[in-house]
Amino acid sequence: MRLLIVAGLAACAFGDMPYQTSIEQWRQQRETDLKADDGWLTVAGLIWLKEGANIAGSAASGDIVLPRGPAKAGVFEFHDGKTMFHPAPGAAILVNGKPAQAATELKADTEGKPDRVAFDGLTMFVIHRGNRYAIRMKDRASKFRKEFTGLHWFPVAPSYRVVAKFVAYQAPALIAVPNILGETEMEQSPGYVVFTLRGHEYRLDPVAEDNRLFFIFHDETSGKETYPPGRFLYSDLPKDGKVVLDFNQAYNPPCAFTPYATCPLPPKRNRLAVKIEAGERKYGNAAHR
Repeated sequence: MRLLIVAGLAACAFGDMPYQTSIEQWRQQRETDLKADDGWLTVAGLIWLKEGANIAGSAASGDIVLPRGPAKAGVFEFHDGKTMFHPAPGAAILVNGKPAQAATELKADTEGKPDRVAFDGLTMFVIHRGNRYAIRMKDRASKFRKEFTGLHWFPVAPSYRVVAKFVAYQAPALIAVPNILGETEMEQSPGYVVFTLRGHEYRLDPVAEDNRLFFIFHDETSGKETYPPGRFLYSDLPKDGKVVLDFNQAYNPPCAFTPYATCPLPPKRNRLAVKIEAGERKYGNAAHR
């Protein structure tokens, strides 16, 4: 699934560590990952590519305006879904960690690990969303990173760690997953889960990602105590027809922290008529999306 926006946090496995301690350590790692040099707080730009030359540099007249560096750092030449990067003469640019000396075709994020153009704490790479391509820019000096105020959580509650029944489809089904760009992508789901909370039964549809189940859900705390569009949750793959859903590990999508992410939204069936008072609370004013 094209969800590189996800932090990649797996369900924690801390052996014999007390449950509350394991969750608290998981949450600390979540914040550490956000604040890292390559974390989501560094995402500082999203520029949709036009056909032809897209000039990148600090000059205000450019197509991709950078916060620092030479007036012209290079050109992203885009044609028919292919992007070539042409470094400007004399610009100290790296492509995948090596000096850029000639034109280089850049692999987008949907083709595997994207090729990275970098200099002076800035990193740029091509992302592919729907029928469009863009340059995502990361900046280690991003204001979102500098002004980060920390995460806030509901208290750890073991009652929100529930064992769900997994119902497999005969063949993977396609489910519609909308995103904040107004697009919808059809993603593969191996089945659905059914669980009981406070005496009522609920269903969630996951998508398969990296040998895990990925859930995007909205509940009755959304827009109040938690991030308005919804939250993310991972689980291990089913075992003996069961899946453990630990809502104490539910967390906010990147769009809660930067306006330059392209987050998926909950599928229609994943809007739960119940308060999930567990996991990550709303960040700041949560006004990005």
